[in-house]
Amino acid sequence: MTRRTRPLLAALALATTLLATSCSSSGSEDEDDPSADATGAQPPAATAAPVPGTPSTSSAPGTPSVPGTPGTPTSAPAGTPTGTPTGGPAPQPAGSRWQPAPGLAWQWQLGGGVDQSVDVPVYDIDGFETDASVVAALHAKGRKVICYINAGSWEDFRPDSAAFAKALQGGGNGWKGEKWFDIRKLDQLKPLMAARFDMCRSKGFDAVEPDTIEAYNQDSGFPLTAEDQLRYNRMLAALAHERGLAIGLKNDLDQIPALLGDFDFAVNEECSQFNECARLSPFIQAGKAVFHVEYKLGTEKFCAQTKALGFSSMQKKLELDAWRRPC
Repeated sequence: MTRRTRPLLAALALATTLLATSCSSSGSEDEDDPSADATGAQPPAATAAPVPGTPSTSSAPGTPSVPGTPGTPTSAPAGTPTGTPTGGPAPQPAGSRWQPAPGLAWQWQLGGGVDQSVDVPVYDIDGFETDASVVAALHAKGRKVICYINAGSWEDFRPDSAAFAKALQGGGNGWKGEKWFDIRKLDQLKPLMAARFDMCRSKGFDAVEPDTIEAYNQDSGFPLTAEDQLRYNRMLAALAHERGLAIGLKNDLDQIPALLGDFDFAVNEECSQFNECARLSPFIQAGKAVFHVEYKLGTEKFCAQTKALGFSSMQKKLELDAWRRPC
């Protein structure tokens, strides 16, 4: 079951172009436990939530020490990606893209301005809401940067929302202004997803995190099958790899055995709460990172287990702002 716990980002999303959005200001820290982030970075000052429709500005609060090289370039994937679509850029050699290794510390922030002071080697941030200058600043500090996009649901607040025909939009996914895609229509969705991946590449991101990519086991409004999902997810992986980008499998635990060879890492929410973490072990065994968060469980409830499994784990707030409590 998909548990998408990212809050609605409508207040941030009135961007004016697909390839350019405004820079963001520094994020907020947990007022109850300002020492919760154990990275060694100075906690950022709390900031007010952005006003809907108002672009925010960027600042880089401090420059922490540069970590070691995050991950290693992959020399060969664990399996050969299948379902590579024709057309588009020529596939890039596997060794030319980033392969995040197990155990890398990370920051996942989708709410508020990007706090660049968190001293970790990997950042996962919103592709539309992040300016290329922020990605460049993080690279200058030795970070790798993952581009979050929604690849499985239509969002009425994205700048390219009008490009998605009504026929592609199904039932609501539980979030205001969002509807599941009809992922069977690869011919229509492929160029739209390619444009989003091009945006990620043009801004300098190293990887993509496509969200809501297990519609087949949801009430999507379409008669989707597991095979439909496999074809769609493999299409996404091929689009990323053609552009030299790594790609993460978001949740979709049931299809890990089939998709392990197509994806370069995993992103998981709440596997400990639902006693599912062992199902992600194939990624670790293949030398691929598992970036994991829990929301309701404190670190004392899951860190021992997930550290033993080799995961990159932390506790986050549902808002996915700058606050984090890593294992």
